[in-house]
Amino acid sequence: MIKTSAIILAAGKGTRMKSEVPKVLHDVCGCPMIQHVVDAAKAVSSSVCVVLGQGHLLVKEKLSSDVSTVMQKKLLGTADAIKATKSFLKKHKGNVLILCGDAPLLEVSSIRKLLSAHKKAKAACTFLTAELDDPKGYGRVIRSSGSNVIAICEEKDASFEEKHICEINTGVYCFRVQDLFDGLDKITINKKKKEYYLTDIISVFVRQKKIVRAVKLSDSTEGLGINTRADLAEANRILNKKILDKLMAQGVTIVDPTTTYVGANVKVGQDTVVYPFTFIENDVVIGSKCTLGPFCHIRPKSYIKNGAQIGNFTEVSRSIVGEQSLMKHFGFLGDTVVGKKVNIGAGVVTANYDGTKKSKTVIGDQAFVGSDSILVAPVRIGKKSVTAAGCVVPKNRNVPNGKTIIGVPGRIKSKGKING
Repeated sequence: MIKTSAIILAAGKGTRMKSEVPKVLHDVCGCPMIQHVVDAAKAVSSSVCVVLGQGHLLVKEKLSSDVSTVMQKKLLGTADAIKATKSFLKKHKGNVLILCGDAPLLEVSSIRKLLSAHKKAKAACTFLTAELDDPKGYGRVIRSSGSNVIAICEEKDASFEEKHICEINTGVYCFRVQDLFDGLDKITINKKKKEYYLTDIISVFVRQKKIVRAVKLSDSTEGLGINTRADLAEANRILNKKILDKLMAQGVTIVDPTTTYVGANVKVGQDTVVYPFTFIENDVVIGSKCTLGPFCHIRPKSYIKNGAQIGNFTEVSRSIVGEQSLMKHFGFLGDTVVGKKVNIGAGVVTANYDGTKKSKTVIGDQAFVGSDSILVAPVRIGKKSVTAAGCVVPKNRNVPNGKTIIGVPGRIKSKGKING
């Protein structure tokens, strides 16, 4: 089996983003865009290397330890960036997959299709193209009268006729490694931009009569490169729609997909209903037969178990909500573990932060937390216990199982008396 190594180009400045944050670290559905690309690369390759430049230290911090990195010391174009990977690829004898760190919508299935076509054709290079109604800003795919690929022409160098070509280069390639480095040595600097274009390797191969193939994406949005904040918003919209479509296909009801946001690695169980204006961030698990929203915010590291109901104007952060528990009206749970069949009244807040550290609240099975109760962490509310409406439970004033706490500050009620 021919091994494939992946190179991800992420050295660009991203000046059009108007940001101090490196472009590839901007989030798309809750994950840095480069993480989407790394995950896709790992699915099809034996090793991954990211070419870094602008903001390299910040980007490197976000990459896992199994991802190699190299530096492009001077930003002299995409061909120069690939040359920087020579040490990484020196022992590699198979194929090289090249991806763009700012193109997070590319599906693994499309990459597999590219690799399959490359292998079948025994090509020196196979690359992905897309058909766009408005190809402005992209390199155009130039074909002969017989429809064979003969070149890729960057827009700044394109003629009037070439600018009307709607088939564009997505920047995703597969090369035989030896052909790649042989071809790189023959690329000359572009006189207008003073850069070495990787796209020029196509015409080099054609002159050498090497096999070049192009595979057209069935969904052109996969090739979207993010250069501006408007592009970023569009990528979020496209990916969120895909996520919601997948959840609905798995048996989740999304009442209004246009007003619902779900992160890229959220899991939602069958027969759960998500109402409009619900926002579910990454690293969240929602069980089956739950209801969420409307106007509900589930933040990372939260787990909503089967049958739980999280209603309107609620926020849950780093918390577990047990089976069949209810939090149906405005309130906040932070760093909280809620047991089974708990009722959390309107206006309940777990005060998890004291200005220095965050602490945990634990609420036992079948407890009843009255409206407007404030639970100051760290604190435990016992099984089948009750907090009276408006009660403030101070930190460390744990409520025993089956007991009631009342007042401000909260005091345990016992046999008709209030103990405080």
